[in-house]
Amino acid sequence: MKIIVLNCGSSSIKYQLIDMPDGKVYAKGIVEKIGLHGSFIRNTREDGDQVTLEGDIIDHQLGIEYILGVLISEKHGCIKDFTEIDAVGHRVVHGGETFYSSVLITKDVIKKLEECSDLAPLHNPPNLKGIYAMLELLPDVVQVGVFDTAFHQTMPAYSFMYAIPYSLYKKYSIRRYGFHGTSHQYISQRACEILGVDFKLQKIITCHLGNGASMAAIKNGKSVDTSMGLTPVEGLIMGTRSGDLDLGVLTYVMQKEEIRISTANTLINKFSGMLGVSGISSDMREIEQAANEGDDRATLAIEMYSYRIRKYIGAYIAAMGGLDILVFAGGVGENSTTIRNAVCKNFDFFGIKIDKKKNNVKGKEAVINSTDSKVKIMVVPTNEELVIARDTMLIAKDKK
Repeated sequence: MKIIVLNCGSSSIKYQLIDMPDGKVYAKGIVEKIGLHGSFIRNTREDGDQVTLEGDIIDHQLGIEYILGVLISEKHGCIKDFTEIDAVGHRVVHGGETFYSSVLITKDVIKKLEECSDLAPLHNPPNLKGIYAMLELLPDVVQVGVFDTAFHQTMPAYSFMYAIPYSLYKKYSIRRYGFHGTSHQYISQRACEILGVDFKLQKIITCHLGNGASMAAIKNGKSVDTSMGLTPVEGLIMGTRSGDLDLGVLTYVMQKEEIRISTANTLINKFSGMLGVSGISSDMREIEQAANEGDDRATLAIEMYSYRIRKYIGAYIAAMGGLDILVFAGGVGENSTTIRNAVCKNFDFFGIKIDKKKNNVKGKEAVINSTDSKVKIMVVPTNEELVIARDTMLIAKDKK
């Protein structure tokens, strides 16, 4: 079964054409700068053939037309025509309390997704644009929505509720939802496959560390807590997001700087985090380089970043009553030996002992704990597209 996986952002579309159930990727690529000057599509085929095409890509529908055109082109394509496409899997960031699992896209589902857009105004609208476009271009092909929030819907109320008037929760569904669900699901399950243990009998902490970063506590196959909240701002320090922040800080800054809500939102989302502390970059590689060269603010940013992760690990061990597996993923988690070492340092009392030689690995699956560590420490590159393709395949099969 050939499945197109789409991840639509505000001005970009990431995609993969995957053959299921074996997971073979025929082609993958990205459309960038949609609606902007200099828009283009870059496509890479499984045999290494790569092409970049520039054009006036004014909207998501035209961007998807470009994608389909490249996939069937004689020179750079990998399929003969659209009839080979069996289903489309859409990444949808926010499913609210409505969607606890992946769903077949119907008119009723689209209506409910539109209602969820208030919860993720930067993410859900472009996700919907991809759905609208595919329904127009491939109306007879099964469409499936896979939600970033769905995996975390198993959290108990005492974990996802905020201590605000309960009436606000009932009125506006204000609660912790969590994100990166497909990543946390994949890396936790994959870790258990590698170790040959039962996923439903493990206590796992997953660390998805990239420009956006989150952690999850997964007990007996279910997410019981996660660091992101109603929005992706809460939790860990990220590339440009503040993470956990005293609300009083925000109101104080708004008062002193005489800024409005929109500006304050931009401040905590775009100009805070590692960028805000280091003053150098949101890219961990550049910050690590600066720290190695003696930059005090870069060093402070790394210490803050690692410390926040350590605090969450301690909290999640307490929440689950122990820990069997600690997993690192994401651009930073998969590639930064510095961060992994800093996070695991002096955790012997929890049975977490990293092997520095084994930790000298980047971008591939590895077990990096010492032989006397009670907790398995792992690097597992994430594959959110494969999770989306799997769910899409199962729903498409039922549909047929």
